[in-house]
Amino acid sequence: MSHAHRGHAHAHVGPSHGFGRAFAIGIALNLGYVAAEAAYGLVTGSLSLLADAGHNLGDALGLGLSWGAAALGRRGPSARFTYGFGSSSILAALANAVILLVVTGGIAWEAIWRLEHPVPVAGTTVAWVAAVGIAVNGGTALLFLRGRTDDLNLRSAFLHMVADALVALGVVAAGAAIALTGWLWLDPAVGLAVSAFIVYATWDLVKQALGLALDAVPQGVDAAAVRTHLLALPGVAALHDLHIWGMSTTETALTCHLVMPGGHPGDDALSRIAHELDHRFGVHHTTLQIELGDSGEACALTPEHVV
Repeated sequence: MSHAHRGHAHAHVGPSHGFGRAFAIGIALNLGYVAAEAAYGLVTGSLSLLADAGHNLGDALGLGLSWGAAALGRRGPSARFTYGFGSSSILAALANAVILLVVTGGIAWEAIWRLEHPVPVAGTTVAWVAAVGIAVNGGTALLFLRGRTDDLNLRSAFLHMVADALVALGVVAAGAAIALTGWLWLDPAVGLAVSAFIVYATWDLVKQALGLALDAVPQGVDAAAVRTHLLALPGVAALHDLHIWGMSTTETALTCHLVMPGGHPGDDALSRIAHELDHRFGVHHTTLQIELGDSGEACALTPEHVV
């Protein structure tokens, strides 16, 4: 078996590295705003404010989980955790998605109840408090703008903050409308709209995080194209036992058996293969087993259904 490892060290430092200050600032801003928003929501009886406060609390917890996962990901492998702790970023993303969905369920349940039992709301106060949220959430989103394209953790933080800013904008509109019209049903209606938007914005994160947790081929990696590329390599007659999975939210690993009747191609050739997989498909950690296929006994892992 030949191991080709190129493009990173074993203790890989992903895009989350260097964002510790951004996480700290974002968490502090959101916790401060959550406290103020929840207090005003209780005083005014506004479900829109309480709903947004619950969502922001979930995001603050999510930021904390992502920050912790980023720190763990920088630790090197050990005798027990031979791949290191990079997969903690996958668990953080999945936990973040679950927290958001649980919070959303509570918001929607209360909103439905209040549609039938309207509660007086101070529309002007609601609008002013939510307006602060636009600045807080928008500013926090900018902290993660640079890293959003390369890391699921950072992208989830960025998208949630942008979503919060847009939701806060909707709450401002609802508060102003209530102050002008006195239509109390607008508050729970906005709460339901907030819930629907959160589910919509979070669904892709849920799918990606769950897929990575189950060792699915990471989004953006074309497994069929990888197979075609490997089969086209000089000296390769066949391949089997091809597996591609995410070691973290930023690292992709690959293992495969290559049947090469001409024999082992040499370390330089394996290094080139690893470089090509990294450059073309974003596979950072490649392990290849070379087989000659010169006996009548096939590898036990040859059938596609065997893992």
